[in-house]
Amino acid sequence: MTTSEKAKINRLPTGVPGLDEVLGGGLPEFSFNVLAGAPGCGKTTLAHQIMFALASPERPALYFTVMGEPPLKMLRYQQQFEFFDSDKVNACIRFVNLSEETASGDLRKVLARMVAEVEAHGPGLVFVDSFRSVVLAQDAGKSFIGLQDFIQQLGLLMTSWQATTFLLGEYSSENDTNPVFTVADGLIWLRQSTQRNSVVRKMEIMKMRGQATLPGLHTFRIEGAGMHVFAPPNLGETGEGDKPQALDDRLGLGVPGLDEMLGGGLPRGYSLLVAGPTGAGKSIMASAFLVEGARVGETGVIAAFEQRPNRSRGAALAKLIASGKVGVIDARAPGLSVDEIATLLIAEIHRLKASRVVIDSLSGFELALAPTFREDFRESLSRMVLALASSGVTTLMTSELEDRYDDLRFSPYGTAFLTDAIIVQRYIEVDSRLQRVIAVAKLRASMHSSELRLFTIDDNGIEIGKTLDGYEGLLGGRPTRRQDKRTPRGGASDG
Repeated sequence: MTTSEKAKINRLPTGVPGLDEVLGGGLPEFSFNVLAGAPGCGKTTLAHQIMFALASPERPALYFTVMGEPPLKMLRYQQQFEFFDSDKVNACIRFVNLSEETASGDLRKVLARMVAEVEAHGPGLVFVDSFRSVVLAQDAGKSFIGLQDFIQQLGLLMTSWQATTFLLGEYSSENDTNPVFTVADGLIWLRQSTQRNSVVRKMEIMKMRGQATLPGLHTFRIEGAGMHVFAPPNLGETGEGDKPQALDDRLGLGVPGLDEMLGGGLPRGYSLLVAGPTGAGKSIMASAFLVEGARVGETGVIAAFEQRPNRSRGAALAKLIASGKVGVIDARAPGLSVDEIATLLIAEIHRLKASRVVIDSLSGFELALAPTFREDFRESLSRMVLALASSGVTTLMTSELEDRYDDLRFSPYGTAFLTDAIIVQRYIEVDSRLQRVIAVAKLRASMHSSELRLFTIDDNGIEIGKTLDGYEGLLGGRPTRRQDKRTPRGGASDG
């Protein structure tokens, strides 16, 4: 290879949803990697999921266990995951127990056994669980080679045999001075944090030679299918949202009279915020938006955080959900992150080829998040809205507002600027009766009505009514009759 030629590094798919995106395309083949973290954070599960995804007759795997749990006990628990394939065990996956060699405290014996197994089976994948146990045994015994030499020889051995290697270790701090961190090509750190009554798992790619990884902490879950990593939405993906928006391509909201107030409907690809107090009809409007989409042949997705979408939202939406024309994001899992919801939303959009998305509501969304994510809610929500726009869908979000008549706001999070359109709902008192009014407060790059219109809610949904003529101060909650300028001061008004 000349200096002008670039060495090609093959990247292996890990089999862990979301992890390849975080790694920047997969694991570099023949790399020397460390999976580090405190006990119970998922290192062994991650290692097994990668191993079962990659192991094959052409790329067999060796899994060395040291002073941790015996292989039979470990396999008993790993069999509970969907990724486990019993046909691969002893066929292209071999487990080797190094507890006897490790107990001697002599790293030379440990290395000799590993060399013998590698030479005998020629693996393409090697796992050492737990490497931390090797270090502790060496500290307690008398070894003829030091830890630094052991790591270097092990790395050279695996590289010469063209094996992709993983060392698993219980490390509680990335400030550990273990020389394995320096020698390793990749360092994947798993964390588990507890805040109040919430437990959250996060992953950080601290090092991965030869490729750009996604920076930061990425949440993950361990469920029946195994580990699932939730990468932040990819704003660089090409989609319908990258094309210039045609304002004449407008969608109906399913509320008679409201499309007229919007100047003919909501431009396709826009994001709409519906803000109002409790009981104002935000969820009803969101349901109507999805039902109207189905009427014209469009599929939709809903993430409901306050009430189940197949309950209390009308028979029409429940029927669409049951028929698969509207997908539902399960928002009941504890300790959610915004990236997790965004990942699930975009996956469901792609699955259904959906063009309409509802998030009901942002208030419930924030409450569903693990406490550690609430401080960054605004920034994370901004990324999600941009990602949804990039995918080309039209999004309707609802936001709960207190009816503070001396403080006109559209969102408690300061995120109203993120949306292309805003519809605001308010309560007013007229003649000792509580009534509802609605207005279009914003519609980017488009003319729209500036009227405050009365509306009612009945069995058919939302009905837009007329303006409340002859009154002023509607946004103050207690409108007063407007005086006719032609009436003498102190005279009665016929308003």
